[in-house]
Amino acid sequence: QVHLMESGGGLVQPGGSLRLTCKASGGPFAFYFMGWYRQSPGKQRKLVATMTSGDMFTYDDDVKGRFTISRDDDPNIFYLQMDRLKPEDTAVYFCTTTTASGRSDWGRGIQVTVSA
Repeated sequence: QVHLMESGGGLVQPGGSLRLTCKASGGPFAFYFMGWYRQSPGKQRKLVATMTSGDMFTYDDDVKGRFTISRDDDPNIFYLQMDRLKPEDTAVYFCTTTTASGRSDWGRGIQVTVSA
């Protein structure tokens, strides 16, 4: 059973940076797909950034050029580097993974607040 946990969130001023970490336990795993989503109050969960084991990347237009998804040498860890943060980035951020067999799992989410 995959257990995902996000870390690295918190409060940051506009223009600042944060790096979110997603760590999977219960493995080792070989993920085909890794991604980050976010959800703001009153809105649906939305894709932020994704990558595959073949290094194919997808970013939401709102974060292109500012956010970067990457994985660690440890196959159970990946990141979301967030630079030049804006108040509009305030949300609960979720990490998700999908195995080659198609199993998807989600973390519980972590708050990111961008405010002066």
